[in-house]
Amino acid sequence: MDMAKEKIIVGIADLVVVHNPAVLVTIGLGSCVAVSFRDPVAKFGGLAHILLPAIEESKNKDNPLKFADTAIEKAVEMMLQKGCLKNRIETKIAGGASMFSFKEADMQIGARNVEAVREKLKDLKLPIVASDTGGNYGRTIEFDIASGVMLVKSAFNGNKEI
Repeated sequence: MDMAKEKIIVGIADLVVVHNPAVLVTIGLGSCVAVSFRDPVAKFGGLAHILLPAIEESKNKDNPLKFADTAIEKAVEMMLQKGCLKNRIETKIAGGASMFSFKEADMQIGARNVEAVREKLKDLKLPIVASDTGGNYGRTIEFDIASGVMLVKSAFNGNKEI
C-alpha cells in the first residue's frame, strides 16, 4: 500500500527544502516562477516561489526569498548544508506567465522573472532539466522529491508532468 506523501505548501516568496518522501506544492503562480531543486542521491529537494527578478532593483529588501537571485542562492546553500553535492543538483522551472497585456517591456515581469532565474541557474552551473514557462495563465505546481516529477496544473492547459 502506497503511503500518501506529505504535501507541504510553499507560500509566495518562500522556500522549503526537505528530505523525501514529500510533495512540495505552490498554488497560483502567475508571473511568479517556481524553481525546484533536487539531489537524487542525497534525496533532498526544494521548491522556491519567486516573485521578482533581482534584489538590487527593489526598495524593500526585507525578504531575500522574494527574488530570483537571492532565493536561488539560499536554496543551494540549504541543500549543501544538508549534505547535497552541487554537481548533483538538478532544477526545473515553471511559471512566469504574462497575466496582463502591457505594451511596455518593463511590465513583462513574468518574462523577466524567467530570464533572471535562468541566468542565476546558469551562473551557478545548475542544469534546468525541464521547464514550463510563459503563456498567459496561472499554474499550480506539485513537486515530488522522490520521483523528481513536477506536476504542472492549470485550468487552461490541464495537467502535465515535467
